[in-house]
Amino acid sequence: MLLLLVILLWGANWPVMKVGLNHIPPLWFAVARMAMGAITLFGVLALSGRLARPTRHDLPLLLSVGLLQMAGFLALVNFGLLHVDAGRSAILAYTTPLWVVPGAVLLLGERVTRLKLIGLLLGLAGVAVMFNPFGFDWTRSEVVLGNGLLMLAAIIWAGAILHIRRHVWHLSPLQLAPWQMLVALPPLLGLALWLEGDAPIRWSGELLMVLIYNGPIASAFCYWAAVTVTRALPAITTSLGFLGVPVVGVAVSALSLGESLTATLLAGFGLILAGLLFVNLADQRER
Repeated sequence: MLLLLVILLWGANWPVMKVGLNHIPPLWFAVARMAMGAITLFGVLALSGRLARPTRHDLPLLLSVGLLQMAGFLALVNFGLLHVDAGRSAILAYTTPLWVVPGAVLLLGERVTRLKLIGLLLGLAGVAVMFNPFGFDWTRSEVVLGNGLLMLAAIIWAGAILHIRRHVWHLSPLQLAPWQMLVALPPLLGLALWLEGDAPIRWSGELLMVLIYNGPIASAFCYWAAVTVTRALPAITTSLGFLGVPVVGVAVSALSLGESLTATLLAGFGLILAGLLFVNLADQRER
């Protein structure tokens, strides 16, 4: 259920972020998102009596999730969105299985069964079809840069997924999440002051709604839920499950922003959904 909610909420957030970047620079957007997410989670933990200080044992996980999955991924995605459509951005940022699968086999000893391999190939084929390298102008340097940044974001997130699966946890994902956001804030704030110190922010009701969605919902809830899912499910299953995010992202972007929903995108939808079905069947057989 958490995985399904993350897929729906993060998928719908791609066009929301695209709209937000019309009002606020990308790094300040990431800073606002992390700050609001941290405040929300610290409040929830304090009210429930579960607020706890992380131990030295949890420091590696604080650094990897905070710096990679939160700060690095967010900064790269926001810059990529400046030059790439929301739907295509979601596809590129979720090529994570390309990097997770070999790492999970080599580092975690996970087995790639026949059903899981079929699901992997179908899902990646769907990503390849939806990406359609002939669908954008390779002669425009800013577009190539945007696509490259989104691919790098996927690689960074893959590293965080593998570490989350390998780490022996002391505190729960909910208890660690706000501390991880605090770790993400200094590098994001430093980059924002350095690169966007005098960039204007156009405050409006629309931007306020974007920040409310991105802070408490897309950051506080979804980052906690994503780490919980990553901790509970095999790394390969998790990375393939998150392929549902670009499916939702492309669909919502087409409906809300008028981005084209082509035959190749629809074919990619079908392949990714088929891949997810095979992976779920493989997990059920293993259980």
